[in-house]
Amino acid sequence: MHPVVFRVGALTLHTYGLLVATGVLLGLWLAWRQAARSGLDPDRVWNLGIYMVLAALAGAKLWIVVSDWDYYARHRREIFAYSTILSGGVYYGGLLTALLFAFFYARRFRLAFLPLADVYAAPLALGHAIGRLGCFAAGCCYGKPTSLAWGVTFTDPYARALVGTPLGVPLHPTQLYEAATEFLIFVFLVFLGRRRRFPGQLFAAYAVLYGLTRGTIEFFRGDPDRTLLAGGRVSLMQAVSVALLIVGGALLLRGDTSKRPAV
Repeated sequence: MHPVVFRVGALTLHTYGLLVATGVLLGLWLAWRQAARSGLDPDRVWNLGIYMVLAALAGAKLWIVVSDWDYYARHRREIFAYSTILSGGVYYGGLLTALLFAFFYARRFRLAFLPLADVYAAPLALGHAIGRLGCFAAGCCYGKPTSLAWGVTFTDPYARALVGTPLGVPLHPTQLYEAATEFLIFVFLVFLGRRRRFPGQLFAAYAVLYGLTRGTIEFFRGDPDRTLLAGGRVSLMQAVSVALLIVGGALLLRGDTSKRPAV
């Protein structure tokens, strides 16, 4: 809708980059604020958050290359092309890379991983919600054509040039679907955080809720830059969503079982 905030000579400030940066900084600040209440060192939580952001950026871009290796194997220079470096990448690739980094970081410094994951759960949902508004502004991650009243029609040629957004066609506003749902997940996790019963409960709830959200919204996505499986009926992101549901459900079940009184 508005992919550019302003241009000054050769400098272009893209709305997507601005909103993603805002979401990251707000999420880090919120995690830092919550750390002390969880018995964690706020400075260590902040530092780990920075490392996780860097790991997520690398992982999100690496996922692009791996998921479309047939293309990049024939065009090796495109791996380090300007367009690849500037791309937002694949969210799940970034999330999984950040989680792996946090896990090994926790082991290295003898920290409990699940309380750490709980601290980042709500900030992650909030930051992602803001980031998806950036997607909407840029026109990326767009939906399939629709005749519904709330279909969104993109008209900016720059959005088409950047990410191939179809112009003049009403599309499902999948970016807004996800932004709204992520914000609701954030509110729920803040509420749940005040009543947390066991370590890992917030992270597990996020995994289940986001797995359901992303797995459902994928059915309405229309952008081609996704790895499709089963003849195009499902996407790789939906397979990862199922994995998140299983992991989150197992953590919730384990935590709930450990709190039950012995019979």
